[in-house]
Amino acid sequence: MAEKTNYQGGKAYGELKSRQENELDRTNQEFLTGGKFEDVEDLAERLESYKKQFMEFDENHSGDIDIMELKRMMEKLGQAKTHLELKKMIAEVDTNNTGTIHYHEFLDMMLGKRSSILKLILMFEEKKKEKERPKGLPPKRDLASLP
Repeated sequence: MAEKTNYQGGKAYGELKSRQENELDRTNQEFLTGGKFEDVEDLAERLESYKKQFMEFDENHSGDIDIMELKRMMEKLGQAKTHLELKKMIAEVDTNNTGTIHYHEFLDMMLGKRSSILKLILMFEEKKKEKERPKGLPPKRDLASLP
């Protein structure tokens, strides 16, 4: 008899993702009420943005970004890194020495004053996204509006 493999999909995947989102929302709430980052402007919006970013990178919704997820994330951003570079990036952020980046550590990195390679790359990518070019036809101008 063939062994049944337990693949996740459909409802189970949705439940896992929902559970992770609830957990991340609780962590965001801790950061909002904790007072440690109260001087950060637009804190609620930034936390929501970071949550979405983290969930995108945490492909298996384990609550941690491991080295392979970080590798794929860097490749998506066009910033492919070697195994050693990835380990260094994790070590800069990983405060509890698990070899992964937990959401709490991710927020500390993104909101904190200390700089890390990963933070710089993510901030650079965010700045690149913000500058969208206007779409459609240029506005009509007359001679009076020219310099």
